Amino acid sequence: MTQRVKVAVFPVAGRGTRFLPVTKASPKEMLPIVDKPLIQYAVDEALSAGADTLIFITGSSKRAIEDHFDSNPELEAVLQAQGKQDLLDTLRGILPSWASCVYIRQPAPLGLGHAVLCAQPVVGDAPFMVHLADDLIDAKVPCLKQMVDVFDQHQVSVLGVQNVPKQDTDRYGIVSLERSVAPRIGKMSHIVEKPKPDKAASTLAVVGRYLLTSAIFEDLSKIGKGAGGEIQLTDGIARLMQRQPVYSYEFEGKRYDCGSKLGYLQATVEYGLKHPNLGPEFAHYLRTLVPKLP
Repeated sequence: MTQRVKVAVFPVAGRGTRFLPVTKASPKEMLPIVDKPLIQYAVDEALSAGADTLIFITGSSKRAIEDHFDSNPELEAVLQAQGKQDLLDTLRGILPSWASCVYIRQPAPLGLGHAVLCAQPVVGDAPFMVHLADDLIDAKVPCLKQMVDVFDQHQVSVLGVQNVPKQDTDRYGIVSLERSVAPRIGKMSHIVEKPKPDKAASTLAVVGRYLLTSAIFEDLSKIGKGAGGEIQLTDGIARLMQRQPVYSYEFEGKRYDCGSKLGYLQATVEYGLKHPNLGPEFAHYLRTLVPKLP
């Protein structure tokens, strides 16, 4: 029977230490790219891919995420009274009425695999997406939608991947392929968490997009702590591959690593240039600024 993907999981319990002190009291997922927080881009991508149930795996100091997706009648009333209809429409359009949000507290920072396992009571036996908001992907067709299309055709777990520089393999889960299935699609043979460059079997890296069958929960519940003393999603996927095919998909689009300060700044500049209202004026400012750079 063909299964449809309607659930998206957002692991947002991380501490965001690379952005301290700004993340001391505010979630890193609420960092803005121009005028929307990273988590809003993540949710928009999942909704565009067909999700109607959004599961946020949260931690301490993450209340701002819940508030962002909740209604704010008092603010809406103020905007209504001031005649600011455009802002009112923007506020009301943050989350469509047909989408449901579920918030699950991860009791301790035990890793991405543990965060995904926390979603099991809500996900049940359905396939589901996992979106890491740090990885912002600008694509004509949203990345998760591309992956859902692959799942609809093959009905197997799919990981979003891209080639990375050889010297950066120790920052990613690196996959090896048994064979090519179709253009951009491969059947995986191995996956290793953060191998040293001289040990990496390839440069094909998993970059924050997963579409998994519910069978992954059995594997995550059986593995112990891996790299960094955490329950690694990579280790669960490695076990899953022994029982089911897992495909890699080289997505179309440009990825920004917003977990790093440089990647975050790059995304801010490029999204600012594409902004329908700010873009032309911002481009003019950059043209005047560039000749002055040292």
